[in-house]
Amino acid sequence: MSRMTSGSPRTVQPEDDILEQLLEQHDRIRQLFAETLESEKDAKQQCFDELRALLAVHETAEEMILRPVAKRVAGKEEAEARNEEESQANKKLAELEQLDVHSPEFDARLRAFQQAVEDHARHEEQEEFPRIRAECGIDDRRSMGRRLRTVERMAPTHPHPRTAGSPAAQWTVGPFAALLDRAKDALRRE
Repeated sequence: MSRMTSGSPRTVQPEDDILEQLLEQHDRIRQLFAETLESEKDAKQQCFDELRALLAVHETAEEMILRPVAKRVAGKEEAEARNEEESQANKKLAELEQLDVHSPEFDARLRAFQQAVEDHARHEEQEEFPRIRAECGIDDRRSMGRRLRTVERMAPTHPHPRTAGSPAAQWTVGPFAALLDRAKDALRRE
């Protein structure tokens, strides 16, 4: 599961570059899928909780910061296709969250979900990201990267299928959903 960008090996970019941040997150998501499937007992739940939170935050931030730019530089169809994939992923993640992580059904559904997430990441890395890199200079990508980090701090940590795939809904409902999610997460830890 190697990372691909514009058909050439990845070059190291400044840490604020939105594309580098997202590529690092893609790597971490891949790692968390493997760890969740390999783990047992409490560790499995902890890995899945980290995966769920990262996916929820990552997709929300992409929809709010990256996707409007992608719509302009890669085209409306490209942006809408990625948003639709994220909407479907959000629904599947919400279903997974309701399952017992120790059940055979969970592992089977997680593997299918993993493939869908891999396909989505591949589309981003091969189709969307190269266009952003070609059309947006490093200063623009750094600015987007800083905004991405800000949004991630305020993004929901659980899936919310009614808002997924819609940047407008994310901007409107996302901050309120995030407050509730973070309160729920804190209570669960106590």
